Amino acid sequence: MVRRIKILTSLFEEIQETSSAAARLPPSSILCLAELSCVIQKVKLLIESCKEGSSLWNLMQTELISNQFHALIKEMDNALDILPLRMLNVTVDTKEQVELLHKQAKRADLFIDPRDIQKRKEILHLMATNCDRKSKNKGLIDFETVKQSLNSIGLRSSLDYEEEIAKLKTQAEKQAGTGGLIAVSNINSLISLMSLSKTAILEEEYLMNSQNLKQTTSINVLPDQSSSCYSLVSDVPDELRCPISLDLIRDPVIVASGHTYDRNSIAQWINSGHHTCPRSGQKLIHMALIPNYALKSLIQQWCQDNNITITEPKSTPSDSESSTSKIMKYDKAIDYISATKASMDAVKMTAEFLVGKLATGSPDIQRKAAYELRLLAKSGMDNRRIIAESGAIPFLTTLLDSRDPRIQENAVTALLNLSIHENNKILIMSAGAIDSLIRVLQSGQTMEARGNAAAAIFSLSVIDEYKVIIGARPKAIPALVGLLKDGTTAGKRDAAIALFNLAVYGANRQCIVLAGAVPLLIDLLMDDKAGITDDSLAVLSLILGCNEGLQALRKSRILVPLLVDLLRFGSSKGKDHSITLLLGLCKDTGEEIVGRLLMNPRSIPSLQSLSADGSLRARRKADALLRLLNRCCFQSQ
Repeated sequence: MVRRIKILTSLFEEIQETSSAAARLPPSSILCLAELSCVIQKVKLLIESCKEGSSLWNLMQTELISNQFHALIKEMDNALDILPLRMLNVTVDTKEQVELLHKQAKRADLFIDPRDIQKRKEILHLMATNCDRKSKNKGLIDFETVKQSLNSIGLRSSLDYEEEIAKLKTQAEKQAGTGGLIAVSNINSLISLMSLSKTAILEEEYLMNSQNLKQTTSINVLPDQSSSCYSLVSDVPDELRCPISLDLIRDPVIVASGHTYDRNSIAQWINSGHHTCPRSGQKLIHMALIPNYALKSLIQQWCQDNNITITEPKSTPSDSESSTSKIMKYDKAIDYISATKASMDAVKMTAEFLVGKLATGSPDIQRKAAYELRLLAKSGMDNRRIIAESGAIPFLTTLLDSRDPRIQENAVTALLNLSIHENNKILIMSAGAIDSLIRVLQSGQTMEARGNAAAAIFSLSVIDEYKVIIGARPKAIPALVGLLKDGTTAGKRDAAIALFNLAVYGANRQCIVLAGAVPLLIDLLMDDKAGITDDSLAVLSLILGCNEGLQALRKSRILVPLLVDLLRFGSSKGKDHSITLLLGLCKDTGEEIVGRLLMNPRSIPSLQSLSADGSLRARRKADALLRLLNRCCFQSQ
């Protein structure tokens, strides 16, 4: 692609040198040059995206990237079809080069480098091996193979590894909203492989340095010795030191933030009342300490190579009791890891105990039990299933009408967390919770309770049957519109996405319009603090499908200028919704909207830009709207 652009650059330079004025160029050549300009801009963006993105993720997306380059070659071919080369005052050599380029572009087939496919197979095999190792507790993977595979794509030093991990994390955030769970899961597997490989490669580098220096040390560490004994080993790699004690880690564990510490050091940190990660300052969403078997294996290997004997530390009963008392407090975040049958049994016992307290306890006990269930339901699908099987949903539904603000808030949030499990949606609706959720949404005692009630309604309305049931409740949609007006930033977002789900069912759209949602949604397009421009546009796009919604949108005097600005400055999704709205407003007796568009000096340039650079759907609609505007101009003349 770069070679092709260089050939075109030679053509552009000769045209610039030989043409004194643009008027001397044939009209068809001007059109062709404009098309080539758009193609080159797209090429630039694609190359920058590949260069700045993750090398591993680019390798996973080989076919997609190859298809993107192939599509741009075909666009270049289409532009060169209308280039009157013989009418241009350029040298014979340049003409021949451009003609050859045109022929090559016309014959170009999709090419996917088989070497990239082979590299990807190797990386996928290593990812699968790493997953098997974690799930079945097998030995370490072959890091020599990992090193060779990563080296083949330009990842050689530990600094390269760190940069690649950072790029993968950025990519995971991007894919979270668009790529789906599978893409995010694959990226997380790549991050896991890179993190493990980085530790292993650093260990290898350290061992090589140790052998060169020929340093041998023999130290026996007894259980009752303090961790300061490790300071005698001055050349411990930083990756094997605890960030708290700065000594060699004996029992590595991972906390909720993903950082690794020595078990005794982090336990003392937590027991002293801290609930943040010492290294990052991030608040820990749970206090579980997960063994880091990979790092432990590396530490054992390093100790063996350096003649260091480590005896496993023994925790005293007082330490255990202190740690347990801290973790089991009602007002602390708790996460139950449902990775084994034993832990699932523990979750079941805990859920049954808490449900019993919901049923028979005092208001204070009910508040604490509802809070514990709220946290327990937050951490995994297995937990949500077990809590529902323990009979919590009917009791939580009853507590929705509690006059205690904390009880109501904990109950509605617990039901929200439980509703994420597909089968629990059916149980919640069967328990008659929807009417209580609507009451909380309408007049909940805290804004958080109202917002979480809206989020719960959104979660339940994922099922098509429940869109009909919820929309038929006379107070449901007005309550959501009320939250859209008076709620917090998070509450407005929850209300907007709930309205979007309900508007998918056509009969609900009229109710949303009659409840007064249209002016509020248009106002939210200008509300930077709310940050729900795309969500508001999505709801308006659906409302456009009913006659009442169409008329309400056409009455707004500020909507068209806003949509034109969003065509230029909105997100990709926002541009798609904006062009959908503009095209829908202009069709079928939309002459007044057409007139407003034609009088707006930014509308035509914005549409032309979207027609060149937008998504496939947006380009198609932008072209259709431009044709409509052109036809209206011609008829008026």
